[in-house]
Formats: sequence, C-alpha cells, structure tokens
Amino acid sequence: MGAANVVPGVSGGTIALITGIYSRLIACISSFASVKKWKLFFKGNFKLWWKEVDGTFLLALFLGLVLSILSLAKLVTWALVEYPVLTWAFFFGLIIVSAVYMILQVKDLKWKDLIWVLIGIALGILFCYLTPTHTPETAWFYFLSGAIAICTMILPGVSGSFVLQIFGNYDVVMKALDLSALNWGVLLPFAIGAVVGIVAFSKFLKWLLSKCERATMLILVGFVLGTVLKVWPWADMQAVEAAGHGLQVPGAIVAMALGAALVIIIQKISKNYES
Repeated sequence: MGAANVVPGVSGGTIALITGIYSRLIACISSFASVKKWKLFFKGNFKLWWKEVDGTFLLALFLGLVLSILSLAKLVTWALVEYPVLTWAFFFGLIIVSAVYMILQVKDLKWKDLIWVLIGIALGILFCYLTPTHTPETAWFYFLSGAIAICTMILPGVSGSFVLQIFGNYDVVMKALDLSALNWGVLLPFAIGAVVGIVAFSKFLKWLLSKCERATMLILVGFVLGTVLKVWPWADMQAVEAAGHGLQVPGAIVAMALGAALVIIIQKISKNYES
C-alpha cells in the first residue's frame, strides 16, 4: 500500500481491496473516532484498547507504509524527471488494470450500473480540468492537501498521490520526504492534516460502503477512468522534451504491460492467500 500511495494514479485502497484487508482496514481506522474506545485508553485499560482498535494490525501496516514511502519517494521523483514517458506508462498500466479489477469486484453488473460509472467519469474529467494554475505554498494548504489526500488513499481506485499532483503539491511533498533533507515545514502540517482527515472521513466511508457499496464502487471506477487523462505518458510534452529521450513508444508499451502485470500478480497472490 505504501508503494502504491507514492505512485500518482495508483491507489493504496485498491491494493488493500484486492489483497483482502480492506474491510478490516476501514473498521480499524473508524474505531479511532469512537468515544467509547478512547474512554478505555484514558482509564488506563491499554491492553483492551489495543485489542479494540486492532493495534497490532495497524502497527504492522503503518510500519510498512512509512518504510516504503520513505524508500521510494526519492526514486519516483528522479524517475518522473529523467524518464517521464516510461514512468507514467508504468503508472498508466497499473491504474487501468486496477480499474478493471474494481469492476470485476461488482457482482451481477447491469446496464443501469453504467449510469454510475458515467457519473464517475464525468467527475474525474472535471477534476482534471479544474486543476488550479497556482497553489499556495503555505502551511494551511499543506494541511488541507494532507487531509484530502489521506482520505483518497483509503478509497479503492482513487490515488492520494494523484490528488496531490492535481493540487500541484506532489513534487513538493516527495522532495520533503528526502531522508537527507526532511522538510518539516511541509511534512508537519501535511501529517496533522492527514491524521485529522482520515479519522473524520473513516466513519463516513464505513457508513457509505455499508449503505451504498455498489453505487460508490461504480462511481469510483468511473472516477479512475476519467482522471486517467492525467496519467497518459505524453500528457506533459514539456517534461518529455526536457528528458531528451523522445517519445519512446515501444518502451512505453512495455512499461504499460509491466504495470498491468504487477496488478495481476498481486491479484493472483491474493487469491492464493485466501484459498
């Protein structure tokens, strides 16, 4: 999930979904918004509190997220500058196949379900074309970006890194995560926003998926397909020309295939694990 969240266009929530831990993840996160569970903590009943919030599961997941984000942030930033076509092509393959798997998760698809997908596509396209031309480099905006990005990171099909890119903050956050020069002026408000955002949003998400799971998932699939315009390898020709490698069409096709293959492999591992 950490590796997926570093990559713009790939959702950590999708990885959680296809590896079979999504429901448990949402239940764990939403438990932190429970007053009853926090009463256990403040009364000193730490052992029971830890069990109620599924602390061991969350700790393992959190360590995996942090380690992969810190180790991959610099690599992804470098790849996007030096080999933008191949990097975006790899992401493109990942997100398209992720969307396909999300569709396959919906049982008994009907033609009327297409309406929800089309709504999602329209929202995704609108989201892309409403990208601000300039975003403020201030603490409050980093806080807002963290709050929104972390919410999308737990939604299947919606990439938190992709949202940061739409907001114009992706490069700033990735550079701030450089272990040789951590930028706390960016990371601290972003992290606080992330904590506030995920706790506030998890309860709503848990309710939404329990009441309207089908429509929600179909809209998310459509949203993914609509926003894929931003992940198209040749969308930013200035970056392509600056890298100086040409259009690299054959290489891009191979990179797309590798991205698609990675999702398929993860899905097969998940199926084997479940069986």
